[in-house]
Amino acid sequence: MLRVAACAAAWLLAGCSGNPRLAEIAVPAGLPAAVDLDATPFHPQVEHQCGPAALATVLGAAGQVVEPDALTREIYVPERTGSLQPEIVAAVRARDLLPVQAGPGLDSVMAEVAAGHPVLVLQQLGMGPWPAWHYAVVVGYDTASGRILLRSGVERRQWMRAAVFDATWERGGRWGLVVLEPGVLPADPDLQRYIAAAAGLEAVGRLDAAERSYRAASERWPQAALPVLGLANIAAARGDWAEAERRYRTVLVEHPGAASALNNRAESLRQLGCPNVARAVIVDGRPAIPAGDPLLPQLEHTLAEIEADARAQPADPSRCEGYGSGR
Repeated sequence: MLRVAACAAAWLLAGCSGNPRLAEIAVPAGLPAAVDLDATPFHPQVEHQCGPAALATVLGAAGQVVEPDALTREIYVPERTGSLQPEIVAAVRARDLLPVQAGPGLDSVMAEVAAGHPVLVLQQLGMGPWPAWHYAVVVGYDTASGRILLRSGVERRQWMRAAVFDATWERGGRWGLVVLEPGVLPADPDLQRYIAAAAGLEAVGRLDAAERSYRAASERWPQAALPVLGLANIAAARGDWAEAERRYRTVLVEHPGAASALNNRAESLRQLGCPNVARAVIVDGRPAIPAGDPLLPQLEHTLAEIEADARAQPADPSRCEGYGSGR
């Protein structure tokens, strides 16, 4: 669900702060007991600017200095008096940075902070029928006192009890974002989340940034198909069909049932002017695709286009040497 953060005033915290004794934060293995990223930039919120202010904070920490006023024009939705998560993510991508989903556990947020990565979070501070959505940035924690340190609203250093923070973050859907240089892995790397972030860069044409991210993923997860598939897609987007074909073929060696790699390898061969080889690739590889795979109709469509090409213009056999249908 998309939520608009209308940037609640600090007094709304009173509804969450109570007096019950709160447990100390458990320290995940290998993390320090306390972290304070004091050098993280601070941009005090002006009126409804908590989204732009929080985004400017994490962008600055990633090395890109941007004022909240400039970001307001990009991400603030006047009719909603707030900012939506997709606009925030798009603004990060527009600067060739990698927006990676953090969490969903407090331990993951702590790991990112301990690695020097401030985490932009969405909280619901209000209670009852008028929820108050609010963006803040986690910049530290102290396990002994059981508190989380935030850049929040007009407060450069807002200490919040961990249980209160976790409750407000829970009500905010546990949405968190780490902004990284492409090629840098988060402290708590997850293949699916990282590849989704890299694919987002690819989708908006930030090919160099996406390529660096896919390369980092291929080094971190050398047996995984997705990073190599991403690198193949980058080559295809650049028109380097020979490199794309080689990488799609590499995926199929270990993952013969990968319908996307099979389809795209055949398309690469078609682009290289080798329709007969492309046809053989699909015909030979189709039995390995699981029944019911959603890409099977696309394979049939690609096969039909390849056969039409073969009828219209026979390929030069010498041009297609080395592109055998075998894996």
